[in-house]
Amino acid sequence: MEGASTRGVLSHLSLLEVQARSRGSQVPQQPSRVKELKAKVEALTSQRDQLKAELQIHKKLQKLRAPVDKRREDGEDEEMDVDSESSELFHLMARHSELTDLLHAHNLIGGYDAITTNGGKGMCFSLATEYEGAYLDTYKLELNLKPKVRISRHNIPPFIPLNSLAEQSDLQTDVRAFLATVSQHLNAFAGRRQQLKLVKEQHKSIEVMESNLLCSILVLMFTVPKDKTPLLCTLEYTDHTRCLPTRVHLNCQDKLLPDSPNWKKNCSLLKEVPVHRALTAIKKASDIV
Repeated sequence: MEGASTRGVLSHLSLLEVQARSRGSQVPQQPSRVKELKAKVEALTSQRDQLKAELQIHKKLQKLRAPVDKRREDGEDEEMDVDSESSELFHLMARHSELTDLLHAHNLIGGYDAITTNGGKGMCFSLATEYEGAYLDTYKLELNLKPKVRISRHNIPPFIPLNSLAEQSDLQTDVRAFLATVSQHLNAFAGRRQQLKLVKEQHKSIEVMESNLLCSILVLMFTVPKDKTPLLCTLEYTDHTRCLPTRVHLNCQDKLLPDSPNWKKNCSLLKEVPVHRALTAIKKASDIV
């Protein structure tokens, strides 16, 4: 079990190091993200070193237990000297048991930051959100664990269907799957909201006509260079676990415009690329002002 946990930490550490280098090269203007990644890498490095040390303890424990087990098998009733290596054996056994419980809890919650609450009867999880390498909001979710697992308190937006997600993930048997699903919804929402913010900041000539709290509907008003024709673009995000729209609809006085090759291509682009980036590309193609 310890070996598997160590390999999991080492794999995650390697992945974080790759992501840190990649994001560092792609987003040099975000030194705070680089700092956060470095801190995360250092924390995981420390955890890796601790697990390596505990593996050594476990190996030593097995070595020390061998003669004790043999004496038991041979029926020997020798009294153990507490100042001898048997004393060390008991100490290591206690430490090993404690670490086993900690690793089990870590695996149970999938590595999320968590603290115990209500005298050990509950746990409060921190669910962080990020978009394009920038940390955004962090949400708290508290679960009561006894007599059965149930949602206690949280500050998650009400339009995230927690109860429905708990039923779908089978909260009673798989807390980790539930947390992963909630985190996926939160990150998708955070991503859509961040894209809307970037549209407003980067594209002053485009008017945001409508959006909702979940950011699952976004209506934009474009101006087409030819005759300064207004073009209404509606983005629908029906898959709430993603940041990209599932449907793009155009409405214009020029009925032929939405079916033109250029705008069919633009609609595909809007479904494949974050909206603020897609608009930059559409502007460069001179399809909008």
